[in-house]
Amino acid sequence: MTGGRILALCGGVGGAKLAHGLAVTVPADKLSIMVNTGDDFEHLGLHISPDVDTVLYTLSGRANKTLGWGRGDETWSFHETLGELGLETWFRLGDRDLALHVERTRQLRSGVSLSDVTAALATRLGVGPRILPMSDQRLSTVVHTASGPLAFQEYFVREGCAPVVEALTYWGAEAAAPSPKALDLLNDDGLEAVVICPSNPFLSIAPMLAMPSFRDALAKCRAPVVAVSPLVGGDAVKGPLAKIMHELGLPRTQRSLVEYYGDLVDCWVVDNRDTVEARGIPLPVLVAKTVMHDEASRAHLAAEVLEFVLSLPRGGGES
Repeated sequence: MTGGRILALCGGVGGAKLAHGLAVTVPADKLSIMVNTGDDFEHLGLHISPDVDTVLYTLSGRANKTLGWGRGDETWSFHETLGELGLETWFRLGDRDLALHVERTRQLRSGVSLSDVTAALATRLGVGPRILPMSDQRLSTVVHTASGPLAFQEYFVREGCAPVVEALTYWGAEAAAPSPKALDLLNDDGLEAVVICPSNPFLSIAPMLAMPSFRDALAKCRAPVVAVSPLVGGDAVKGPLAKIMHELGLPRTQRSLVEYYGDLVDCWVVDNRDTVEARGIPLPVLVAKTVMHDEASRAHLAAEVLEFVLSLPRGGGES
């Protein structure tokens, strides 16, 4: 499919599906996946990296296909015991999943970076592509509501996305250093394309773009940047994207998301249910089946997206 390098940017469930498709389409040594860590938090003394773990489990074939997060074939004895002891149970930790969090926390406390911990875990789980946490420093998505600011997991899990979103900020972004390997790739003439997976732009991709040096490097990147829209027919396949756009006063349209990314993207991918709307997008557009129901559809979409973006001239698409 490609002899050059590919950099994918993604968050959790939706992004991980396309990342998996890319992983079976692109040689492992040519694919790097930069993952959102704005959702990371400490829970019960453990460092939890929800999006990184979703990508690791999905690419290693261990994901829970029913829940869409966590590990398959999971048991919940630890979680049940927490409840018996009267401790916090709003964030569910499965028994198999717990082992990964314990090991990550142990290594982080011994001074190992999040990037190195993740690389070691990926190797142990048999994941070939490089999985790059977006930063080794703390960078947290904060959801501002009428009742006050909430950490992302408090909003997303504890409150079930119910509070009205008034604004989103990304604490620590100005000081956080992006993944050095991702920055190196963006400056590498061997990079053939950047693929923004169908992750929530405001919750999964925006924390990356909030780091000034990463946003600047992406803007200057000579390889074409393609974004796969997470909106299908004016709604999100999964998650609170449509709700957040409505509450922020943004039209739930493809053009609204294109304008949000601005000149950072060179081309756009929409689902075939948005064919009519695609005609009004001022970028090269691929219309495809973007809803991925199984591994075959993930690989098929990945191949289509790569063929599309690699047909564009280096330095960006048409305006």
